[in-house]
Amino acid sequence: MTLQWTAVAFFLYAEIAVNLILCIPFISARRWRSVFSWRIWNWLTPYWNKGFFTMIMVLIVLFLDAVREVKKYSGPEPMHEAKVNPNVHDNVHMKLFRAQRNLYISGFSLFLCLIMRRIVTLLNQVAVTVESSAGLQAQMDSAVKAAKLHQDDNVKLTQALLNEEKAMSGKNQQLKLEAEKLADQVKVAGEAVRKSQAEVEAMRRQAKGLAQEYDRLLTEHHQLQNPQSPADKKDQ
Repeated sequence: MTLQWTAVAFFLYAEIAVNLILCIPFISARRWRSVFSWRIWNWLTPYWNKGFFTMIMVLIVLFLDAVREVKKYSGPEPMHEAKVNPNVHDNVHMKLFRAQRNLYISGFSLFLCLIMRRIVTLLNQVAVTVESSAGLQAQMDSAVKAAKLHQDDNVKLTQALLNEEKAMSGKNQQLKLEAEKLADQVKVAGEAVRKSQAEVEAMRRQAKGLAQEYDRLLTEHHQLQNPQSPADKKDQ
């Protein structure tokens, strides 16, 4: 195996190892995103993009070269020569085997390179989606809690209004009873006042009658006393 194909084979083994590590189930996408956000990756990003596209081009060229070699050694002329000359048979099959091997190595390297880049992109997208969904879930939980608090406040306010309404109704009923009681008391007091006024009027009339009777008696007394006075004087 030449140096270039040895490098491609090692690159294929590295791709297999990296893809297996990226597919480990107990490492979450958020952890991979935290790993991808290290400063060293930010520093290597420009070189990584250039190296990725360069490696893709190299693998494409090697893949096309391997396809050409396979077609070359699997064509009718080399097979005819292998059948005619037994010494060439082993050489042709060996070269065909190497061409097919190189085709598989370059093809799988190109395929796994694309798969690895796609896995990294999907891991970042999944991590972003998980973070956004976690944020939305937190907002939803806070909204549900706020709605529940508002609902509890509304229930408490409604209960307080009902209690206040009941208390006001009880107070109004009590005030109504007190007003009726006071009205009865006022009515009784008015009747007592009218009765007292009637009694006072009766006593006034009685006193007036007594005064008139006293004046009449006093007049009669003077009249009775005045006729006796001359007689007494003549006797003297």
